[in-house]
Amino acid sequence: MAVRIRMQRRGSKKKAFYAVVAADSRMPRDGRFLEKLGTFDPRLESGGLNLNMDRINHWINAGALPTETLAKLLKGAAAEAKA
Repeated sequence: MAVRIRMQRRGSKKKAFYAVVAADSRMPRDGRFLEKLGTFDPRLESGGLNLNMDRINHWINAGALPTETLAKLLKGAAAEAKA
């Protein structure tokens, strides 16, 4: 089973926010997932990124791969945490 760390779209039309989840790569975008790892709201000025980094690191160490978009967000969150 290939696990991906990706975003699920939530919210209503034109007011989207996203749940960051670990999911089987064969499941649909908004389908079944293994664990919820955080949220991302792009409409907030402060970034709107709320992640459980302990669990994300656990999944990455177990072999899960983040999507390209989420990898960019994780990189920015790591840089922000160091600053």
